This record gives sequence, C-alpha cells and structure tokens, in this order.
Amino acid sequence: MGFFDFLTEDIAIDLGTANTLIVHNGKVVVDSPSIVARDRISGKIIAVGKEAAMMQGKTHENIKTIRPLKDGVIADFDASEKMISMFIKEIPALKNKWFTPSLRMVICIPSGITEVEMRAVKDSAERVNGKEVYLIHEPMAAAIGIGVDIMQPKGNMIVDIGGGTTEIAVIALGGIVCDKSVKIAGDVFTNDIVYYMRTQHNLYVGERTAEKIKIQIGAATEDLEVPPEDMSVQGRDLLTGKPKEVKIGYKEIAKALDKSILRVEDAVMETLSQTPPELAADIYNTGIYLAGGGSMLRGLDKRLSQKTDLPVYIAEDPLRAVVRGTGICLKNLDKYKSVLANKY
Repeated sequence: MGFFDFLTEDIAIDLGTANTLIVHNGKVVVDSPSIVARDRISGKIIAVGKEAAMMQGKTHENIKTIRPLKDGVIADFDASEKMISMFIKEIPALKNKWFTPSLRMVICIPSGITEVEMRAVKDSAERVNGKEVYLIHEPMAAAIGIGVDIMQPKGNMIVDIGGGTTEIAVIALGGIVCDKSVKIAGDVFTNDIVYYMRTQHNLYVGERTAEKIKIQIGAATEDLEVPPEDMSVQGRDLLTGKPKEVKIGYKEIAKALDKSILRVEDAVMETLSQTPPELAADIYNTGIYLAGGGSMLRGLDKRLSQKTDLPVYIAEDPLRAVVRGTGICLKNLDKYKSVLANKY
C-alpha cells in the first residue's frame, strides 16, 4: 500500500456493445445502454446511456445517436471516451470528491480482439484518468462471475452471448484452451426481427421496437413449455405509408431468429470439436454455462442442449455475470494476475 493509495479508486468495467456496467466497491453502480447522443453542429455530447437510448430513432437532423462500440470493439474512439468518462462521473462515490482520483481499472474485452483493438480500449481508459489498466477476456470474466473455479485442472465451457459478439471458450488452469468469437449476438437477433417484420408483415419497425419484441416474446424454439403471450407491434406500413399495428406470437420470432441461432450452434460445435479429449471428458460431466443477455432468449438452453447432448445451465443474472467476474478479479488482482489478457 503506497502513501497515495487513498487517491486511487478501483473500478471494473464491462464495456459492452449494448450495455456498459461499472462495479465500484463490489457493487454495480452504473448499468446503462452504450449509446451517445451528439449535437451535429457543436459536436458536443448531449446525453449518454438511458437518456440517449430514449432518443434513438426519434432524433431530428441536428442530433445524432451513436453506438460507439460495434461487435464488441470500439468503433468511434472519441464518442466511447466521452461515454466512459461520463459514466465514471456518475459513480455516486466519486461524484462528491473535490478532485478526480486516479483509477485502477479492469476492463473486459472480447476473446477474438486484435492487438490494435486492445490498444484502443487501453488508450481510452488512460485518457479518463486510468493509472493502472488491466484487460480480461469476456469468457474468463463470465466464468469467474458464474462461480466456476477457473484455476482447477478441469475443463469448463462458457458461452457468453452479448450484444455484439458471442464468445465461446473452454477454460482450464486459469487460461483459455480453445475459443471462438462470432459476430452473431443480440444485435443480429434484433436486425433479424426488423427484417422479418418487413418481409412478412410489410411493417417497418425501428431498432428499439425490435429490441422490445426480442425481450417480450423472443424465443429460440417453437415448442416452449411456458409460451409468452402474443404482442401488438406498431410501425409504418410499407405499402400505404400509414402507421399500423399487427399482432405477433413467439413462434414467428423463433422462425425469424432460426438462421442466426443455427450459426451460434455451429460455433459451439466447432469449439467442442477442437477441445482436447481430457477436457471434453470434463465438459461431458460439467455441461455448458451460458452468460450474457442473449442467453435469456427463451428456449435457447434447451436448443443448445439438444444439439450438443450436454446439460446447459444459464448463469443467475446472466446480464451481470461478466461484470461480476471482472469485479472479483479486481478485488483479487494478485490471485488472478495470470488470467489477465496482458498488462502493458
């Protein structure tokens, strides 16, 4: 403990394509959509998070909503930096400090990320006063968050379905043995729903409405034990141009998402086929763990279980599994030093 340690705050960030979560003192203090609203004329950021998400699809020409992260990596460097900095300012414990403390951060990144993309995350963090910045791969953070003992010589398979990427990894001895990162995840599911509504119902719906449909009646399979009720969807009729409403059921959404889910299944099968035999034996006994928002899609666990013939478990509070793991890693940095992606 150095003399100036009281000037340093520890935060763990799950910088996601859809949502950004921040853990401080063991508690999730920020949970907001990763979206920024910018004034086109002055270039100033008007709103971030929930406030900006409400503006999405409803802006006039002087306001533009941006999602700074695409497919799990930073696409708009400037906007992402401003967004991280504004989220950090929202942390209750840091709000009333009269000076800005330097930060020790652990940030999670997709496993398929390149060195350049890693550097971009690192630079963004350093610009917002990050003194020590550590990076951890998402599946690893998810495994820690679920409660798997990753240091054991035992194989565990994690499937983390986020907004931009689906991360599949087999973990043993505190390292990733084989992994696959596919850009099929929550955002692609949302786009599938937009496309389905256009082609099947001649109804043009926005991203926010499609997201709502996915959450309320989204399903990965047509034979659900507890089916959700049908939902009324409003949008613009592509033939007449008038606003209209249609009623849709979960079976239609299962059809719409089928192709994308097939690709996730294939990626899981491919990872299993690359797994060393001893670890495959462990996975046969422990099953597959699902984390991330996409794992909440109804019937997805059942469908993956049928495909792989393995038991599939969904993490409790899957949306926060990754950030929980990042927080645990931050608390026990010495124990998890070897797990971190790399320290520059």
